[in-house]
Amino acid sequence: MSANDALHIAVLPGDGIGPEVMDPTLEILRKIENTTDLKFRFTDAPAGANNYRATGRSMPDSTIRLCDEADAILLGACGLPSVRYPDNTEIMPQVELRFHFDLYAGVRPARLIPGVPSPIVGADQRGIDLVVIRESTEGLFASMGKGIVTDTEARETLVITRKTSERLFEFSFRLAERRKARGRANGGLTCVDKANVFKAFAFFREMFDDAAKRHPDVKTDRLYVDACSALLVKRPWDFDVMVMENMFGDILSDMTAGLIGGMGMAPSADVGDTHAVFQPCHGTAPDIMGQGKANPTGMILSAAMMLDWLADKHGLEAAAEAAERIERAVDKVYADGIKPMEFGGRNGTADIAKAVLEAL
Repeated sequence: MSANDALHIAVLPGDGIGPEVMDPTLEILRKIENTTDLKFRFTDAPAGANNYRATGRSMPDSTIRLCDEADAILLGACGLPSVRYPDNTEIMPQVELRFHFDLYAGVRPARLIPGVPSPIVGADQRGIDLVVIRESTEGLFASMGKGIVTDTEARETLVITRKTSERLFEFSFRLAERRKARGRANGGLTCVDKANVFKAFAFFREMFDDAAKRHPDVKTDRLYVDACSALLVKRPWDFDVMVMENMFGDILSDMTAGLIGGMGMAPSADVGDTHAVFQPCHGTAPDIMGQGKANPTGMILSAAMMLDWLADKHGLEAAAEAAERIERAVDKVYADGIKPMEFGGRNGTADIAKAVLEAL
């Protein structure tokens, strides 16, 4: 596509604080549009617990069609604790979209922004800049909705396939190479598994080793997930890109978000061969909904990730530059002293959004 074409963005605001952090993010993207050659076309669509409560479905067919046709999907937090499927599981359109569009690579960056407190001693001097890549369609989540429960036991099945794993590893090595070329971290890639106990993870590691032979310039390592967890809270600055099974990634990505100030600081993407969804890692936080307390940073940085992905997909240098502008603006406002209520400050949604807009 040419730089003069409008990028069509499907906007799914979601539930709880989802719309509250989506609105300022769209305002920031409109400012990017007004100061660059980039053009956007935003189309809103329903998805989430409120839609399920009203219609009996997490998403209408029209939302899925919109997501299929759009250049990218921007998703707010979805789900509410009080609204559940008959089997008592939560309404999770974000997971359904992963399966629907084969979004096998869950990208969860964790970068400590200047001025943001970390619970790790020394992180403010050493820095944290890593990425968890979580396989997002298989692993233990392949059993979602298919588990067997009887009066005496429950069983879920973990699935790892060659097709998905090989694509996941190629994606991970390319990301490590790209980060190294940009001067980010050390260009290394760590495979996180439990290959010493389970045959499925030994299979996973074998495919990683095969992929490593095709990317000899990337420094590689292999860690068991328990050892990796311990090292992450001791020396997180030693890590660059980590790739792992779905459930391990679900857990470790929340841990790494905690290392950089909390879930409100953490962006994410779920990426496939043709589609991608961008959303903050945090939940819908119904306890603070409507109070102006939500931290929009994770949502804003997810939009920056979206621009970077669109730049890579369409060869739009302006989109890559815009993504860097947003990151720099976020860095500036935190370095200047903005402090979300999430970690004891007085700045709410409007304060943070206004500051980022001004920094742009």
